[in-house]
Amino acid sequence: MLKGKKIVLGITGSIAAYKACMLIRLLQKQGAEVQVVITPAGKEFITPLTLSTLTSKPVISEFFSRRDGSWNSHVELGLWADAMLIAPATAATIGKMAHGIADNMLITTYLSMKAPIFVAPAMDLDMYAHPSTQENLDTLRSHGNIIVEPGCGELASHLVGKGRMEEPEEIVRQLDDFFCNKDLQGKRILITAGPTYEKIDPVRFIGNYSSGKMGIALAEECAGRGADVELVLGPTSLMPRHKNIRLTRVESARQMFDAAVRLYPTCQAGILSAAVADFTPAHIEEKKMKRKGDELLLHLQPTQDIAQALGQMKTPEQKLIGFALETNDEVEHAKEKLQKKNFDFIVLNSLNDKEAGFLYDTNKVTVIASDKVVNYPLKSKKEVAQDIINELCSFVHNL
Repeated sequence: MLKGKKIVLGITGSIAAYKACMLIRLLQKQGAEVQVVITPAGKEFITPLTLSTLTSKPVISEFFSRRDGSWNSHVELGLWADAMLIAPATAATIGKMAHGIADNMLITTYLSMKAPIFVAPAMDLDMYAHPSTQENLDTLRSHGNIIVEPGCGELASHLVGKGRMEEPEEIVRQLDDFFCNKDLQGKRILITAGPTYEKIDPVRFIGNYSSGKMGIALAEECAGRGADVELVLGPTSLMPRHKNIRLTRVESARQMFDAAVRLYPTCQAGILSAAVADFTPAHIEEKKMKRKGDELLLHLQPTQDIAQALGQMKTPEQKLIGFALETNDEVEHAKEKLQKKNFDFIVLNSLNDKEAGFLYDTNKVTVIASDKVVNYPLKSKKEVAQDIINELCSFVHNL
């Protein structure tokens, strides 16, 4: 949603200034146009040449660009921008912003800005925790500034310490979230994601290669569009970050089944992207099995079918989207599953497609409904999530 947006990136004198390069690249990857405004102290940490090379624009630092009287107009920048992002924002800059101390080009641009303003604090923990800094941050919030800092999200506080600048990926995600349309506002959506582990004994299990990346991307996309998301996540090291995502961690197919059946009646839609085991050991050994003989026979029994259970529970007001991972006769098998499970549409993945499916950051999908088949090219899983949720919103008029 940042495509075509004009972003003023303000950089101040912090060691975290080096992250501005990644910020610029990520913003440009999303299709945004970036203009850098840097304080004199900021230039001590990163050179304007580096920044101008990345943005293809001269970096603005001083009021007067040359000795011939030409000057940089902070008023024009304030009218040009769709958003201003100050990252990193030092304690000194935050204090100046809060009290209107316009002694450099960045602060005058801030005071002239007509667009939304995002601030990513970066400082020592003691400085961040000082009452003066907290009071200044509260003042900025009261002025309508959006403070982007670790710990804002329900799951983020343990990942990055307070005071440290939020990672560029999360900053850009919050910008993207801000500009995203809110077509799912007020909706509640269930999403299952990741693998399941079916225990054999205390140290062994049956599992699969699912990372949960696709399901988490779907959860982030739905939350960014205003939905309250119930994410049932199998065993994976990945974590969602959006504050509108409520997380239920599970390990086995049975635990995922119980959670999905419990949550779906409260939701308007369900997206079943998890790679759930079809079979589980009939008996779990209490102690680690020792190697005996030349072979080991495991007796497996079917797991409970989450898709079938939710398909039977589904009311006319609810929608259900499934996933299918196939290796042969893909479309035919997906269409069979669409009908059998009572899905509204199904998302087909094929292991025959390069760089798609498990472990990759990219995916290539086909959306199949009763009346259409839509093929999408290879894309990042974030972009695939956007396509799937666009399909959901266009397919379902009464969601």
